[in-house]
Amino acid sequence: MDFISSEVVTEGIRVRALPAYQADHSSPEQNRYLFSYHIIIHNESEVNVTLKSRYWKIINAEGDEHEVRGSGVVGETPTITPGEFYEYDSFSILDTPFGTMEGYYIFERDDGDIIKVEVKRFYLATNADVSLT
Repeated sequence: MDFISSEVVTEGIRVRALPAYQADHSSPEQNRYLFSYHIIIHNESEVNVTLKSRYWKIINAEGDEHEVRGSGVVGETPTITPGEFYEYDSFSILDTPFGTMEGYYIFERDDGDIIKVEVKRFYLATNADVSLT
């Protein structure tokens, strides 16, 4: 795994984050840097889990923090069965050419238990050469 992506397992839920700089949709002269990220959530547990909400902490190169909270992801609250995965793409816009993202998802298991699943810090960098394979 490269140094800018992240991967972690929390209570049987594996989350992998793969960021990429989108130069074609950025305007460095206006301090606007668009980064996409691809998230893969793999249910390695023995029960169904439903993604209920998300939390992101985004930090730019100057240390300015921005928090994002919301229900589901990209307008969905997917249920992931054991052995299956869910993936989606989203983006973040920074005003610096470097930053980080980290956070967590809140899942509900079939038995009603609520679990907080970590998304380890990943890096948003204009000079990173990343393959999404």
